Amino acid sequence: MKADEKSLLYNMLKKTSAAILGCAAKGFEAEPQFFDDPEAAQNSFSPESAAPQSPAAPVSQNFSQAQDAAAPAGATIDSVAQKIVSCGRCPLCKTRKNVVPGEGVSNPYVLVVGEGPGADEDEQGRPFVGRAGQLLDKMLAAINLSRQKNCFIANIVKCRPPMNRDPEPQEAAACRSFLDAQIHVLKPKMILALGRVALQNLLDTSIGINRMRGQIVDFKGIPFMATYHPSALLRDESLKRPAWEDLKAFRQKLIEICPDYDK
Repeated sequence: MKADEKSLLYNMLKKTSAAILGCAAKGFEAEPQFFDDPEAAQNSFSPESAAPQSPAAPVSQNFSQAQDAAAPAGATIDSVAQKIVSCGRCPLCKTRKNVVPGEGVSNPYVLVVGEGPGADEDEQGRPFVGRAGQLLDKMLAAINLSRQKNCFIANIVKCRPPMNRDPEPQEAAACRSFLDAQIHVLKPKMILALGRVALQNLLDTSIGINRMRGQIVDFKGIPFMATYHPSALLRDESLKRPAWEDLKAFRQKLIEICPDYDK
């Protein structure tokens, strides 16, 4: 149920109670703030997102059979961002300083998807600008990618979860239609998911990052790969070598699709 529907129902009950009791009913003194239910938020901007047929077989998941996300006619990445900035679908809107819609070029070769904004991102309203973001820029540059030239960087949730915790399922669901709309408008040639949260939310799976990283699967007709989040590399340098192997495989696939992407 959407927030405006809840408000309408609340006021109907308030008027009914007043008519029966002849006075303002207890509990109806002040209208509370209502939010869209996750299901309503998810479907209000685009159709349902794709889900894998079987989480036990990640490589053979058939996302291309799912209905393509549909942004409103004439939507642009800027118009999607405007909707994100005004969003009040979940409680994260109450604790954020700035919304972080995403950043990059409007016709990217690659869409990079992270988990959610951190403290630095919340301050600046830009994705991946802290230490993890600086490392991400270096990782992308190593395979001739950048947010200034050929990438767009987004997150599963657009507002910072308190204390940098993982997004709650209902928070991710509330933001999902925005991400689906971004994918639909940007039409990237490939998607690179950073870390477990991005992987599991995008593919709707419980498979861990260690098992899934480095594998290229099909997501609604778009080649998709997950690798370690840059923050994980900062915590554990032993992950840098496998992450580099993932990036090399990602670059090779991108060359197959767009031979001149880095020219």
